[in-house]
Amino acid sequence: MLIGLIIIGGEAIMSYKGLNLRKEVKKVIHLVLHAIALILGIIGIYAAFKYHNESAIVNLYSLHSWLGIAVISLYGIQWLYGFVIFFYPGGSTGLRSESLPWHVLFGLFVYILAVANAAIGFLEKLTFLENSGLAKYGSEALLVNFTAVITILYGAFVIFSVASQGPAEDDYSYSAI
Repeated sequence: MLIGLIIIGGEAIMSYKGLNLRKEVKKVIHLVLHAIALILGIIGIYAAFKYHNESAIVNLYSLHSWLGIAVISLYGIQWLYGFVIFFYPGGSTGLRSESLPWHVLFGLFVYILAVANAAIGFLEKLTFLENSGLAKYGSEALLVNFTAVITILYGAFVIFSVASQGPAEDDYSYSAI
């Protein structure tokens, strides 16, 4: 889930604004990377349920699991909406221009929620490990905390990079000399 929703999802967000390519190419890259992230997120949730069921651990008992279901659901809705409105069959020009700011805002909200949920997941896992005898300052605890900090910093980098000024849009349309 970390690789899918956080890393590849972050790359998908940055690819649309950061790549100096034609708009149609950026849309396809953005769409495909988000599809890969969504598929990996779904596989991750399936793996979590499978592990819980095989280990006799109750499902959906924590804030992390509730937010995880919300994140994957919102991510899927966002992807489907973006596919239908901006890719195929594509909405009218007016609908696309009215939807774009909301698509961006909602996408960033879901991404921030995914990063926050990953941080909660690291905390939950560390708590379970410490309750089973892991040393509070052991190498495993430091690794989990370090990974959580790097995840949060990466998420912040993604948000800051898309909030900054990107390359000028060039739709390769006709313009007077």
